[in-house]
Amino acid sequence: MATEAYNNNKLAGKHVLILGATSGIGFAVAKACLASKASLTISSSSTERIHSTMQKLHTGFPDGQIKGSACNLAGKDVEHEIQQLFQQAEAESGKVDHIVYTAADALAITPVQDITREKIIAAGQMRFVAPILVAKIGSQYLSSGPESSIIFTSGTVWEHPSPNWTLIAGYMGGVCSVTRNLALDLKPIRVNAVSPGLVNTELWDPLVPDSEQKAGMFQYQAQKHATGRVAKPEDVAEAYLYLMKDVNITGRIISSDSGGLLM
Repeated sequence: MATEAYNNNKLAGKHVLILGATSGIGFAVAKACLASKASLTISSSSTERIHSTMQKLHTGFPDGQIKGSACNLAGKDVEHEIQQLFQQAEAESGKVDHIVYTAADALAITPVQDITREKIIAAGQMRFVAPILVAKIGSQYLSSGPESSIIFTSGTVWEHPSPNWTLIAGYMGGVCSVTRNLALDLKPIRVNAVSPGLVNTELWDPLVPDSEQKAGMFQYQAQKHATGRVAKPEDVAEAYLYLMKDVNITGRIISSDSGGLLM
């Protein structure tokens, strides 16, 4: 009896669009996708950062198929920006197979007594409003069927509270709920989310600008993790690749947290 060939590289030839690809986890996912022979459309609010990121990616993957397009997810015309992004992506590289949302703004760590209506709304634009709109609009450009997926990014603070993180925790928990409901609303397209724990990315630079202090913070936090280490973006990127490849998973939130939730 003939045995069907096993396809070990399920991302080869797939078109992946990554929002927030110019740094941190998004950049790591972009590299992992290129290593898997996928074609990329990367997006950020800055055309300059997109060009710089494309140069870096081309250096590591000279044969990689990489396109880039700016999209301001924080502006008032966000729906128009998203529509333009997907129209351009489809025109340049064909139907999108996977959408990865890793875009984020500065961490709105705020004591409860300092929270205002304006701060609540501002904190949700990038972390809650824009992801939903990306799913609404982007799903129209995805190849139909469970081989396609949308992957959001949350964070373990929604499961493990931390002082002054109420604004962020609320929206991260909201993204997890939205993920599960969109998996029904957009079926058979799959919708999942990755919930990272502490990851050593540029996101922490504005909060801890001193490099030695930052290293000390990560060393201290590593002791609280079951793995004894703080994750690198490349570690967490593997969760996104898994969610793209497994056509049997939808409506799920995958924690990649160095075992922090166990401690």
